[in-house]
Amino acid sequence: MAGWRPATLLLFLLGFLFLCDASMHLPGQRLRSRLQRERRNIRPNIILILTDDQDIELGSMLAMNKTKRIMIQGGTHFSNAFSTTPMCCPSRSSILTGKYVHNHHTYTNNENCSSPSWQAHHEPHTFAVHLNNSGYRTAFFGKYLNEYNGTYVPPGWREWVALVKNSRFYNYTLCRNGVREKHGMEYSKDYLTDLITNNSINYFRMSKRLYPHRPVMMVLSHVAPHGPEDAAPQYSTTFSNASQHITPSYNYAPNPDKHWILRYTGPMKPVHMQFTNLLQRRRLQTLLSVDDSVEKVYNMLVEIGELDNTYIIYMSDHGYHIGQFGLVKGKSMPYEFDIRVPFYIRGPNVEAGKPFIILNSHIVLNVDLAPTLLDMAGVDIPVDMDGKSILKLLDTERPINRFQFNKKGKVWRDSFLVERGKLLHKLSDVKEEMQENALPKYQRVRDLCQKAEYQTPCEQPGQKWQCMEDPSGMLRLYKCKSMAGLYAPRAQDLMSGNAQLYQRGLPSQHCDCESAVPFKRKKMLTKRKLKPKKSSSRNRWARALPPHLDSIVYTLDLEEGYRPITPKNISHTLDRKQATYEGIEEFSGMEPTDNNLMVPAALKVTYRCSILINDTVKCDGGLYKSLQAWKDHKLHIEHEIETLQTKIKNLREVKSHLKKVRPKECECNHKIRLASKDKKQWLLKEQKRRKKLRKMLKRLRNNDTCSMPGLTCFTHNNQHWQTAPFWTMGPFCACTSANNNTYWCLRTINDTHNFLFCEFATGFLEYFDLNTDPYQLINAVGSLDRNALNYMHLQLMKLRSCKGQKQLGKLRNAQKNTCLEHFTGEQVNWKQVNVMIGCKGSIPERLSCSQARMVFTTL
Repeated sequence: MAGWRPATLLLFLLGFLFLCDASMHLPGQRLRSRLQRERRNIRPNIILILTDDQDIELGSMLAMNKTKRIMIQGGTHFSNAFSTTPMCCPSRSSILTGKYVHNHHTYTNNENCSSPSWQAHHEPHTFAVHLNNSGYRTAFFGKYLNEYNGTYVPPGWREWVALVKNSRFYNYTLCRNGVREKHGMEYSKDYLTDLITNNSINYFRMSKRLYPHRPVMMVLSHVAPHGPEDAAPQYSTTFSNASQHITPSYNYAPNPDKHWILRYTGPMKPVHMQFTNLLQRRRLQTLLSVDDSVEKVYNMLVEIGELDNTYIIYMSDHGYHIGQFGLVKGKSMPYEFDIRVPFYIRGPNVEAGKPFIILNSHIVLNVDLAPTLLDMAGVDIPVDMDGKSILKLLDTERPINRFQFNKKGKVWRDSFLVERGKLLHKLSDVKEEMQENALPKYQRVRDLCQKAEYQTPCEQPGQKWQCMEDPSGMLRLYKCKSMAGLYAPRAQDLMSGNAQLYQRGLPSQHCDCESAVPFKRKKMLTKRKLKPKKSSSRNRWARALPPHLDSIVYTLDLEEGYRPITPKNISHTLDRKQATYEGIEEFSGMEPTDNNLMVPAALKVTYRCSILINDTVKCDGGLYKSLQAWKDHKLHIEHEIETLQTKIKNLREVKSHLKKVRPKECECNHKIRLASKDKKQWLLKEQKRRKKLRKMLKRLRNNDTCSMPGLTCFTHNNQHWQTAPFWTMGPFCACTSANNNTYWCLRTINDTHNFLFCEFATGFLEYFDLNTDPYQLINAVGSLDRNALNYMHLQLMKLRSCKGQKQLGKLRNAQKNTCLEHFTGEQVNWKQVNVMIGCKGSIPERLSCSQARMVFTTL
């Protein structure tokens, strides 16, 4: 060594230092693998604190100082956190599975919410199952799903203390590891927020005492600030002047430029505005107990030394509105106040905000929670999850290699899907769908109206549709109801007797799979259902009078075709019996009625007696004066009754005989499937009809007149809230939403764009540029040209059809690695792109495709 030259020694030392430095700064892939192995070995604890209906836009976090201090100073606040479906059960199902609603099929708080289908196909694949299988001690405390009935413990949970049905603070039932447990109104024992906190802390302590090396994953699912908004007694006098909910969109009504519910909703009455003030106050009061809960959990972790090895996540299932756009209260709208949620996280490798607040502007969704929890535990993320792990957004920025100068930034989404309601049609072949239906409905209607066949006023033979302009100026297609329109091919088939009717079984000895024999009963067909006027009595008159006087009813005679019926014909048919049995044709419909026709004053029952419209019976004068005439007519009536009773008896015997000799089901597979499908659809419709009838009868019994066509309404009175502060201004009614409010929206946030584009099931479109209209007051869809609408529609259709993160990743890569399909060639005309996407500022007129890809990555 002493004989070495100084230069050689210097080179040796430099080489040695270079090798050491290279070993310390591993390539990115090796470093990620090492971190994942360390994460598997360390196995951090995970605590998810979930609230119900908590907004971020109306200032609810201003009441939670302890939570903000713990979560912001010790972690990160995601300022762009959203729920993809602003409803309780669909959003919670997305949180559990990491899937969009169109993939787990829980569309509303009733449909498929904790149903047998959910239990069989999706519940066995929640994040709890994966974490439990990997060795985590999993526990759930609080509200699960709205329709959970407490009869079972879902798979994946070692400790289970869940609320049965929907949110309550008192007088509720819990399912504690399979055993139902009822609670009352005593605050110290029954207040649900405190019970969740105490049970979860006890479980964590016990787990660490018995299994010190086993990680714990707990969910604290609080019901606050969901109704009935019962605050703890010590907080019932706070927030006496709460006004954070009064935003620029508060009581901004009516809204003729928005979808039908908001067009229908007018400004709130003074009683409604007073209610919103008290509602905001009570909601904030319930959150104070959640604030205490976060602090107690934090102090427990500090006490037992598990804080640095525990992830704590705080979020809500969706937002809320209180008076926005005149809607008294609720959720389920696609606007910011309903889809934005609070989202905070702290834990290992999470950049802390102390002493400054760390705001992360990346888009985080409720579907990201399940893959994130699995990634925290070092568990492989299933490919069918739609969400992504957000851990790579949390790691502190550190240089991986001192010689790596061209480090790429984090690639993340800038657009996502907001959806509510059920798909109206299948989207299996997305390419064909986008080629054929690339335009929104109103654009397709406008194009159809350019055709000559739709411009004539229903005078051409076989014409079914006519294009007309409604009072608002929108072009619409109306079904032809004139005599020419009625002679459609289907009607001609009926008149010629060629109609093919499906029959479930034939009275033959073999199974006939061919077309059924035409059914040649001489019965008149009614074009539409007959509805009596509201002013008419809904009794025998509603059954006896054929048409609704204000409706247009069309009749088809199978032998004579369509024939006009004059008032003379109508009077004649009113005197006829409505049905005879000895081969005479039945009567079941009428032609269009003349507006001058009057309702007959009496219903003829016998040849001498009639029933008047006021339900009184009147006979001719001879019956009241002659005893013999009275006796003769009475005998006549008794004979008629006896004849009809004999007829009924005979019909019942025939019916009984037919039941006994019923043939077996046809074994033709295709018809069996059709029959089964039709039966299921009929049963579903029947269930909905009965449910609607029960609700109507309940309202009638309670003298409840709070209802409006198509809307979901609620009533509120002085007895609704059982805890202070109380409501003392009497009962009122408000209609705030609708069960058929189905929509799909594209929400985009990047360096150049911040917009919401929605397509409703009715065909209505909404577009809001939140850079210029942050409170979404003006629907600016009219300012977009056809290219912009077409592009956004295409992206929305793709998102609606995506299943799994792999497919979503391909969609994003396709957007970023290809030029716009609206332009061809190597050059992109950026003047057209500027018009299409509404860009502002200086953009070169022409760029190469490679340059365009770099610029267009923000789309």
